[in-house]
Amino acid sequence: MSKLRILYVASEINPFLQITDVAEYVRKLPQAMQERGMEIRILVPRFGLINERKNRLHEVVRLSGINISVGDDEKPLVIKVASVPSAKLQVYFIDNEDYFHRKSVFFDKDEKFYDDNDERAIFFCKGVLETVRKLGWSPDIVHCNDWMTALIPLYLKTTYRNDPMFKDTKSVFSVYNNPFSYKFTEELLDKVKAMDINDEMLLSLSSLDYDGFIKIGAQYADVVVKAEEDYSESVNQILNALPDKKVDLPEEQEQISDTFFSLYTELMS
Repeated sequence: MSKLRILYVASEINPFLQITDVAEYVRKLPQAMQERGMEIRILVPRFGLINERKNRLHEVVRLSGINISVGDDEKPLVIKVASVPSAKLQVYFIDNEDYFHRKSVFFDKDEKFYDDNDERAIFFCKGVLETVRKLGWSPDIVHCNDWMTALIPLYLKTTYRNDPMFKDTKSVFSVYNNPFSYKFTEELLDKVKAMDINDEMLLSLSSLDYDGFIKIGAQYADVVVKAEEDYSESVNQILNALPDKKVDLPEEQEQISDTFFSLYTELMS
């Protein structure tokens, strides 16, 4: 088998931003896979906490300049890139002035959850796939991490299923214990829609909350990874309903990369 192309998608990665364990997980796993001969790309949002000058981000003009639809609105997509200093890893950043130029991530200074976090997630997920198309780089596997990336497996199985860039692409969805209590309005379902997506396909998201994002990501992903031990009872129920495609990670850190190497290769065999 030729070396696999793996796209990692997450809301954070060290050393650029860390607010949860996701950042370290997404920092170490791609490097481990790259060292095993796999071809890696990483895409994250360019949240306002990321210092562009300090981290040497610069815009990739050839990838920027398209508009991403979110409901009835269209927002310009800007792509930036930087390198992880201690590894030969390039990280691409999805940017938009309206959604990401804030000095916090998901909560404002008063710890209030941003009511447009749904739109930010939709923009990010669509922006990731459009960026990959512009790169002309066809991933074998898209590994999505945490709730903000949960719509990518849906889009891969619907809107992008006939796109030559993604026609053979598989998706992995890693679930973490990073819940929020906010409930979005019903407008979320219309905003998520894209070509080849109808109301029935979004039933898993109809709770309009964190569990809804986890459920729809789990429904459309080819493999669902239980990245941590402790979850709410409702999330455990979602995961336990997926015996045929759920993977539990080993407790020993040194075994995690072995587990994923086997998972990726089996998924594409």
